[in-house]
Amino acid sequence: MTKDDEHTAATLARLMTGGPPPVRETLSGWEQWRTARAEFTPAPQMDLATWRVLSPRERLLHDLHRAATHSNLPVLQTPMTRKVARRLTARLKTNWLKQKPTTRAGIMITGGGAQGKTETVCEIIATFQDDWQRLGRLMAPGMPGTRDVTAPVAYVQTPVTAKPKSTCKAILSFYDAPVASRMDLPDLVRQVAASLHDHGTRVLVLDDITRLRMHRADDQDTLDLIRAFMSMHVTLVLIGVDIPSSGLLREGRFDTQRGQVAFPAPKSAKVFGLESTQTERRFDLVELDRFHYGTPVQISAWAEHLAGVEHCLRLLKAPTGMLTGGAMPEYLYRRTNGVVGLLERLIEDGCEEAIDTGTECLTETLLDGINIDITDDPHRDHQAGEVPRVPERETAGQHRRARNSSFDDRGPAAADTGS
Repeated sequence: MTKDDEHTAATLARLMTGGPPPVRETLSGWEQWRTARAEFTPAPQMDLATWRVLSPRERLLHDLHRAATHSNLPVLQTPMTRKVARRLTARLKTNWLKQKPTTRAGIMITGGGAQGKTETVCEIIATFQDDWQRLGRLMAPGMPGTRDVTAPVAYVQTPVTAKPKSTCKAILSFYDAPVASRMDLPDLVRQVAASLHDHGTRVLVLDDITRLRMHRADDQDTLDLIRAFMSMHVTLVLIGVDIPSSGLLREGRFDTQRGQVAFPAPKSAKVFGLESTQTERRFDLVELDRFHYGTPVQISAWAEHLAGVEHCLRLLKAPTGMLTGGAMPEYLYRRTNGVVGLLERLIEDGCEEAIDTGTECLTETLLDGINIDITDDPHRDHQAGEVPRVPERETAGQHRRARNSSFDDRGPAAADTGS
C-alpha cells in the first residue's frame, strides 16, 4: 500500500467512523466544527490512465474519496462574500475592543435562500475567533466562581415558532445550561444574561431570524427581547432571508448613506428588565447577493467562481475549462440563477452521475438530466423564504437564448475588419 493509499484510507475512516457532523447550536459542537473545519483533505488529482493501473481496492478507495470531495466542496470567496467579510469583521473588531458600557451596534446579514449566508457568516466569525484565540492572554479568562469555559461566540437557530421563552431556551441550550420547567420569562432572561457574562460571550449569532412573523404578538415580543440583548455587551449578528421585506425593519429608520437601521428601545423593556436607558439600537444591514450576469465585470466574476469550483472537482476525463469554456457558464447560470447553493447541488449531483455512468466529465447533456431539488431539506422553512425558486430545466430541442460572446477571441481577421 502506497503512502497516498494509506492517507486516503485514513481520511475515509475518519469520515465514516467519526459520527454525525458537529451541531453548531451547542458550545461543544461549535468548537468541534471551528477547530476541525479545515481538516478535510480532498482526493488527489488523477487522470484516467493513472486510475486504470490502480488495484481494484485502490480504485474503490479513490472513487469513495472523490465522492467525499464532491460532497465537501469548500466555501469559495466571491465579491459578495468579501463585502460581507469586510463589514462583519470591522463590526466585530470595533465592538470587541469597546470598553464603554454602551450598547454595541449589531449587524444584519440578508440575502435570498440558498445563497450561503449561514456558511459565509460562520466562516467569517470562526476565522475572527481563531485570530483572537491566537492572542492567548488577551482573550477573556474564565470567570471566578463560574464554569471555567469561555465561549466567545454563541450560534443559535431561531425557533420555527419563536416566542420569548423558546428563544431564551434555545440560547441556554447552546451552553447546556440547566432550565427549570417552571421558569418564567424574567428568570429565563436573567439566566441568559448570566450565561453570556459567565462564558465571556462577545458575539451572539441568531440564524434564520426571518422566521419571526411580525403580525404575531409573540414574534413582536421576541424581536423586542432580541434587541434588548444588545444591552448585555454582545454583538448581535442576525441572519435572514430578505430581511427588508420581512417586516423586521418596520419600526426602524434606515439610513441609506450609512447602511444602518436604528430601532427605538424595546416596548417590553420593563418586562424583560434589561434596559437602563432608552438608547436606540442600531444595526448595519449587509446583503449577500447572488451572482449576476449582465455586465462584463459580473460575467468575469461568475467565470472566476466556476474556475474555482472546477479546480475542486476530481473527474477523470475533465478537460481544462470544463465549467468555463464555450456556453457552459451561461448554461450553469440559467440552471441556477447565480445562486451558489443551487450551483453546488447541481455540480455535486452531476459529479455523482458522471462517476456512476463512467462519463467522468460534466456536460450540458449530462446536467440536463439532473433535477435540482432542495424542497425536502428539513432545515429550511418554506414560509420564511429559505427555499429559493429553482429555474426550470430546458428540455431537448427547447430554444436557448444565444450566449454572450463578449469574451470571444475572434482572431486577427476580425481585428482587421473595417481598417
